[in-house]
Amino acid sequence: MKKLESSLKNMALALTGFSVVAGALLGWVNDVTAEPIAQANAKTLSDAIAVVVPGFDNNPAEAPEVIEVNGASYKIYKATKGGKFVGAAVESSSNGFGGALTVLVGFDPEGNIIDYSLLSHAETPGLGSKAADWFKKGAKGDITGKNPGEQPLVVSKDGGQIDAITASTITTRAFLLAVNNAYAAYKNQNVDSTTGATQQAAPADSTQVETNN
Repeated sequence: MKKLESSLKNMALALTGFSVVAGALLGWVNDVTAEPIAQANAKTLSDAIAVVVPGFDNNPAEAPEVIEVNGASYKIYKATKGGKFVGAAVESSSNGFGGALTVLVGFDPEGNIIDYSLLSHAETPGLGSKAADWFKKGAKGDITGKNPGEQPLVVSKDGGQIDAITASTITTRAFLLAVNNAYAAYKNQNVDSTTGATQQAAPADSTQVETNN
């Protein structure tokens, strides 16, 4: 019996020691990787801002303005050149087919869209994921130069002027909602509700297919 008690005690001590060492190791790895990850994220954001609002000479990412519109928070990165305001990049999110879709939209001082960058999404590869390029200048759903304040961006299927991504109307609605919301935050107005995105459950099989709902 004593031998059994001794074995159990040794096992408990060994497991405790292993847990302590593993915890310390994980903490060390987190400390070592936290700074590089933060730097990489900061660079990704700075590069995205440079795409959507080119030509600034300040550091917009350094001190973003955070505002709330209708209970949602938006980050606004203001760009200047020679001390003159040249535009802003606004970070906005909405729910697409697969989950949250986050976009960075660049506006000039008048509220016209300069460009955008899709920061993150969970849309179907080859379908909703096309949002990264579908609305770029010269593309089928081009939104550059448009001003959501003059006319909210709405998918053509809903009576608007923007062509939906093929077989991905849900994603298109979500994307346009995020852009309209970004403009509303930029101008500190009430968020436009003309477009809407709905969250749909995935089909029973392993293949997700967006439908023109």
